[in-house]
Amino acid sequence: MRGEVALAIGIIGIIVLLILPVPSFLLDVLLALSITSAVLILMTSLLIKKPLEFTAFPTVLLMTTLFRLGLNIASTRLILGHGHEGTDGAGHIIQAFGALMMSGNFVIGLVVFAILLVVNFVVITKGSGRIAEVAARFTLDSMPGKQMAIDADLSTGLIDQDMAKLRRKELEQESTFFGAMDGASKFVRGDAMAGLMIVGINVVGGILIGVVQHHLPLGQAASSYTIMTIGDGLVSQIPALVISIAAGLLVSKSGVEGSADKALVTQLATNPIALGMVSAAAGIIALIPGMPIIPFAALSLGSGALAWRRSQAAKAPPPPPPKAAAEPAEEPISASLAIDDVKIELGYGLLNLINDLEGRRLTDQIKALRKTLASEYGFVIPPVRILDNMRLPNQGYAIRIKEMEAGTGEVRLGHLMAMDPRGGQVELPGEHMREPAFGLPATWIEESLREEATFRGYTTVDPATVLTTHLTELLKENMADLLSYAEVQKLLKDLTAEQKKLVEDLIPSVATASTVQRVLQALLREKVSIRDLPAILEGIAEAAPHTTSITNLVEQVRARLARQICWANRGDDGALPIIALSPDWEQAFAEALIGTGDDKQLALAPSRLQDFIRGVREAFERAALSGEAPVLLTGPGIRPYVRSIIERFRGQTVVMSQSEIHPRARLKTVGMV
Repeated sequence: MRGEVALAIGIIGIIVLLILPVPSFLLDVLLALSITSAVLILMTSLLIKKPLEFTAFPTVLLMTTLFRLGLNIASTRLILGHGHEGTDGAGHIIQAFGALMMSGNFVIGLVVFAILLVVNFVVITKGSGRIAEVAARFTLDSMPGKQMAIDADLSTGLIDQDMAKLRRKELEQESTFFGAMDGASKFVRGDAMAGLMIVGINVVGGILIGVVQHHLPLGQAASSYTIMTIGDGLVSQIPALVISIAAGLLVSKSGVEGSADKALVTQLATNPIALGMVSAAAGIIALIPGMPIIPFAALSLGSGALAWRRSQAAKAPPPPPPKAAAEPAEEPISASLAIDDVKIELGYGLLNLINDLEGRRLTDQIKALRKTLASEYGFVIPPVRILDNMRLPNQGYAIRIKEMEAGTGEVRLGHLMAMDPRGGQVELPGEHMREPAFGLPATWIEESLREEATFRGYTTVDPATVLTTHLTELLKENMADLLSYAEVQKLLKDLTAEQKKLVEDLIPSVATASTVQRVLQALLREKVSIRDLPAILEGIAEAAPHTTSITNLVEQVRARLARQICWANRGDDGALPIIALSPDWEQAFAEALIGTGDDKQLALAPSRLQDFIRGVREAFERAALSGEAPVLLTGPGIRPYVRSIIERFRGQTVVMSQSEIHPRARLKTVGMV
């Protein structure tokens, strides 16, 4: 709060300068503060590495401009009120500047002041203002592309969420800074014009006041008032010139990294050919008759010596790298061994999906998909990398899991995919095909047919959504493979402090982290969420001392997740629809189990196996006709073996055991096998 109070007091002080008279000794102090602050601003602009390190410059420029105008008004009041008393009537700083620059002749002072004004107004201020204007325009024009690049890097996993926020903040600061600099440069121009007008008013008004009111001789009045006026103008214009130079350095440094001295030396004094040409030119000029030899000869020798040193440094062999630095040479080969967990390869014609500004971009949809899957299944899937592949069809794509092709398809940009919810063929003009995720009949139609398709009850989706839907189904199918050992360690690490005590008691004394990973993968393979990780760990801790079988551990964990499993498979009416396994099949499976302990295997006769498959298909087809999506209910002892058969021909069918039915679950029997 102290800084805010000091700033408020400073602003009030500037306003006071505009209204109340100021004594000459206080004016000297304020003028000294104006000059030194201008030097401070110039040095700051020289030494910063990039313009965004001095984002307060537009505000500083406005405040210093108002400060100088306030000092101009205060000094004008002193000049016109006390100019008849002598050249020190407006303070010693104004008197000293006037005497120094005029050298006894006020015409010289006027000329020097006019030159400084022209240099500041016409050259520096106008040039820096133009640079700021162009920089602001190009910065604003490039913002959408830079924003898209940040979103693409975030979706592909090159940067994390914190880095994306930082880059977005820097982008916003950059656009705001150059926009503010464009406006702030107008203050400097106005300050120069005000300085010129104030000088003219002071000279004419001072001579009239001195001659008419104080009866001074015309020559004495002209000399006295002109000295003070020119001194006042110089005291104001020199800080203005310094700050204008600082503004020019700041806006012209937008593409240069490092402080100004290092940047200039790096770009100007490193080319031996350019330095050699400078040496030759300076030597030739030194030999021209009438030219001073010493300065040009010194420049020729100095630039020649620097050119020779730079050329020798370029010829010298580079120092041998240390042994520790020789290892990174193998990095490109080792980097090629890295495997992308999830990758999308796009044909050349689909690259616009990443930069689509009108619809939902593919990167945005993938980001939302990862968030949805994390909420649904309990862990964050690895980043999805998006690459182009010229070998694919122009509008084709390929989705790879662990570098292996998991699915391919084609979409049509500028079109919509229309599908009949009843599973029939769409009766609209277009390109008939199969929807890549589920294999349903679909048609690519023109955008103009959207309303007609909606009127007929068809479902329409855009190309990016088609690709994202295909990616979603493939990720769900391969969720278990994506849960790596490192991801499991990350899940365990992110548990709360209270839950970490369970991890310490469980791993590694009761079960290994690899065992936990295999249990979690088995759950994900059957589309069971692992979000309730503490309950899963409790189930493993309870069963692990009695068995080492992953199958038995999974069954114990599923029993603990009974509430979650029943809730996930409930119908629209809130009841859990089931197709029960008949007692005959229960007995047949139980009798077909051979082996003892954890080494049991299913040995069912092929003919009986075909009968079972046929019965399951018929039961589920009858349930589908009545609009139900039931689960298959079996006994606890045979559930894993029934599931191993079901997943081969009906992978989407959920198989539950009776121990997984929560006591409060409401059941609805829709059939029996």
